[in-house]
Amino acid sequence: MIRKAVWLLGAVTLSACVNSSDINEPPVPLGDFSLGHNVVVAPKVAKGPASREVPVDELTASIQSAIAERFDRYDGPKDYHFGLSVEAYVLAQPGIPVLLSPKSAMIVQLTVWDDALGSKLNTEPEQITVLEELSGQNVFGSGLLKTGDQQLEEMSRSVAKAIENYLLAQKAEYGWFTENAVTDTGEEEEPAER
Repeated sequence: MIRKAVWLLGAVTLSACVNSSDINEPPVPLGDFSLGHNVVVAPKVAKGPASREVPVDELTASIQSAIAERFDRYDGPKDYHFGLSVEAYVLAQPGIPVLLSPKSAMIVQLTVWDDALGSKLNTEPEQITVLEELSGQNVFGSGLLKTGDQQLEEMSRSVAKAIENYLLAQKAEYGWFTENAVTDTGEEEEPAER
């Protein structure tokens, strides 16, 4: 548990913020993508230091809801499934401004499945780390002005946006969600029969 907390702190220093405020805009093109199963689990989640406590069922439900909100907008002809494991989180508590201004963060691992092929697109789970979005309210850490529920919703939406960014990068590099798709190891996928 301590190892995961240290891992979380290290990952936080290497991560960038994700702006998830585009949810009311048209979705970015993702080829033939349509979200099938949206599975979120947290069997060994680590709560980072100085974090608010979040029950596991609330944590997974919030992320699952944010993923559905973002990806149910896609209506391509092929189903793809998400398997997501929440590894660690920090929901900032109120601190002393400037000296101890805690920031919220979350680490998840994502696997994407192609339903037609019955196989994974990414051979190893993709680790995604997000930090709270910077805003006028978050300059000194969201723990000062936001409730735990507000922080969890914001972080969940950031995870969903980071997943979308990852899928776009995979589409650009490997042709995911197109007829010329390859796995992230470079193996060509069999075209699905239509």
